[in-house]
Amino acid sequence: MRKPFPLEAERCETIPQGRRAADPRAARALSASLQAVPRRVGGMGAFYPDTSTSTRHAHARGQFILGVTGVTAMLTDEGCFVVPPDHGLWIPPGVVHQSRSWADVEVQTLYVEADAMPAGHGACRLVRTTPLLRALLAEVLAMPVLYDEHGREGRLVDLLLAEIGRMPASSLHVAVPQDDRLGRICESVLSRAGETRTLDEWALLTGLSRRTITRLFRRETGMSFSAWQQRVRLMEALARLGGGASVTSVALDVGYDSPSAFTAMFKRVLGTCPRTYLDWA
Repeated sequence: MRKPFPLEAERCETIPQGRRAADPRAARALSASLQAVPRRVGGMGAFYPDTSTSTRHAHARGQFILGVTGVTAMLTDEGCFVVPPDHGLWIPPGVVHQSRSWADVEVQTLYVEADAMPAGHGACRLVRTTPLLRALLAEVLAMPVLYDEHGREGRLVDLLLAEIGRMPASSLHVAVPQDDRLGRICESVLSRAGETRTLDEWALLTGLSRRTITRLFRRETGMSFSAWQQRVRLMEALARLGGGASVTSVALDVGYDSPSAFTAMFKRVLGTCPRTYLDWA
């Protein structure tokens, strides 16, 4: 059941739906207000200057985050998602998440009531957006907070939610193993993408056999430890490249011996070189 809206309707109507928060503190305050509106959705724009890391948190509503400029990395218990421009990330209600960025980032966020999204959206989902979806989101963000649910504005919300629901998943995601025995390895690699310990070294440190680590990673992520670590490095690299870091500095920071080795991996996985990606992002 929808919770009563804590503000008077007259006050609510003075808050533009697409209000843009100029800093993280303002974004948190506006986010809390918008999640309480007596409508299926409430939205906002937000700007996060320079390097920024949020605390781990969750929302009572689902959250759709659209990248506008810069690149955001979002860490959840399900995995790490990289949100470059023109990509969107759906985070279901109650999912704990933490955002990281390495340069100025602008996003648009839509908070959605738990029962308003189509079935099958119980997990985080990263999508490549379309011009139609972005135009619909911009239109909805420009509407009053207390928009007319039964008129044109309500129909725009219907169309926006349907468009979000039909978007195919993007590959800019790496799963995080849930087996506690891999916790130390995952924590180290996720917090420092340049981690260079080998599988044998991890076996010695954790007391697990090389075979056990290999089996657990394959079972939990569908890939080998080395492939999983490579994907983590790629996610970190994408976020840093989007933040304006040079290819050379990113390559060395995420554990590659040379920019050429990093570029070869990048092109093999994404089908394009880092500089082409930078031009696009």
